[in-house]
Amino acid sequence: MSIELHYVDSGEPEQAETSPLVVLHGLFGSADNWRSHIKHWRQKRRVVAMDLRNHGRSPHTPGMHYEDMAADVLSVLDRLDIQKCDLLGHSMGGKVAMTLARRHPERVARLIVADIAPVAYEHGHNDVFQAHRLVEDALPESRKEADEAMAEAVDDRITRQFLATNLVRDDQGILGWRVGLDFIEEGYSDIVAPPGGNAPYEGPTLVLRGEHSSYVTDDALSVIGEIMPEARVDTIQGAGHWLHAEQPEAFLKAVDSFLKG
Repeated sequence: MSIELHYVDSGEPEQAETSPLVVLHGLFGSADNWRSHIKHWRQKRRVVAMDLRNHGRSPHTPGMHYEDMAADVLSVLDRLDIQKCDLLGHSMGGKVAMTLARRHPERVARLIVADIAPVAYEHGHNDVFQAHRLVEDALPESRKEADEAMAEAVDDRITRQFLATNLVRDDQGILGWRVGLDFIEEGYSDIVAPPGGNAPYEGPTLVLRGEHSSYVTDDALSVIGEIMPEARVDTIQGAGHWLHAEQPEAFLKAVDSFLKG
C-alpha cells in the first residue's frame, strides 16, 4: 500500500517546453539536495522532486521494497494529474525510477538513471549506520558536535556533510535525524537488491556514471542493455557517486542534452 510522500512542485512555467521532470534522491538524501538543479530546470519545465519513504519530510514506515516505493511515486503522479513525465533517479532513487518505468512504461516518457545499475550490490553502509547511531547517543547541541560523533565512524568529510543535511533540532535543542533509520536499516537488504519489474523499459534512457565511482562498472553494461535496451551510458569526468553534486555543471549539461534530443 502506497503512502503519501512529501514533494516539492515548481509549478508550470509560462512556456513549458516538454513533460514535467520528476526527481528522486538516493539513500539518505532528500528533495532538498536538488534545490540548485531545480532552479535551473524550472525555467523551462515543471519539476517535481519527492522525498521517498523514510527520507526527508515523508512518513516513516516499514518496507523498503522497490515495488512499494515506486507505488508511492505513482500515487503522487496520480494526485498531481501527471500522466507522463521524464523521470530522473539517483542511486536508490534510480532503482525506484527503473522499477516505475518497467512497471508503468506508459507513464515515463524518458528515463535518466544516475550512478546505479539494475543489479544487486554488497552491503556497504555499515559505517554510515554506525555514524547515525553515534549521533543519537551523543545528543549533540551543535553541528560541530554531531560531526565529531560521525567522524568516529566516517572519515570522509564530504560524506558527513551530506548526512548532516538530515539533522533537525527538537524542542530541547538536541540535533537528531529526520530519517526513518530503523526502517531503513531493517529494509537494507531490499535497498541493495535489484529494482523491481519484469519487462524491460524500452523508452529513451540515459545512464550517467561518475568516472571515479564503482557503482556502474563495465560488467554491468550487459544487464543495463537487457533491462533498458535503448540506454545510452555516459561518464561524468571527475565525479564520484554523488556526480550531480560533485560536477553539477557537467551533470546538468548531460541531462539537458538528453532531454532536448
